[in-house]
Amino acid sequence: MKSSLCFFAIIITLFLNINSSVAFDFAPEIGDIAPSFRLEGINNNIKSKKIWDSDELKGKWVVLYFYPRDFTAGCTLEAKGFSELNNDFLKLNAEIIGISADNQDSHKNFCSEKSINYTLLSDPNGSISAKYGSWIPPFSDRNTFLISPEGEIIYRWISVLPINHAKDVMSVLKKNI
Repeated sequence: MKSSLCFFAIIITLFLNINSSVAFDFAPEIGDIAPSFRLEGINNNIKSKKIWDSDELKGKWVVLYFYPRDFTAGCTLEAKGFSELNNDFLKLNAEIIGISADNQDSHKNFCSEKSINYTLLSDPNGSISAKYGSWIPPFSDRNTFLISPEGEIIYRWISVLPINHAKDVMSVLKKNI
């Protein structure tokens, strides 16, 4: 009986000590074709546009990042980092697109209040986030994908720390152009 309890305790300990490096990763791999998307969204620079389709992005680099929620500290830090570098990304033929489960009204307010100068898309049921291994209901996980003009995933960041993330993405983009 005592040995059974010890065995059970060891199994529980191993289970509880699993770290993120061995956690399941359902995100597309480097070299995969990026999953397509068609979502409603907001871009304060293109007010008449309501739907964004990945097919429209062929021929451009795409920084596609998923984040949990508008107006939270980490998401604001990440979004503002990309906004600060958006003109530099555009000069390199790269579009920044953020995706979360937030609705368009939330995105509109977030873009206006925080001066976000690129596209934010709404994925309320997580269907696109799930294709990118970025859905932990009811939120998107903080993952980023660098997609080539041909639609191939060139680099990916899983469970991102938002501080200096935009600079890291810019550095990887410059190395791949």
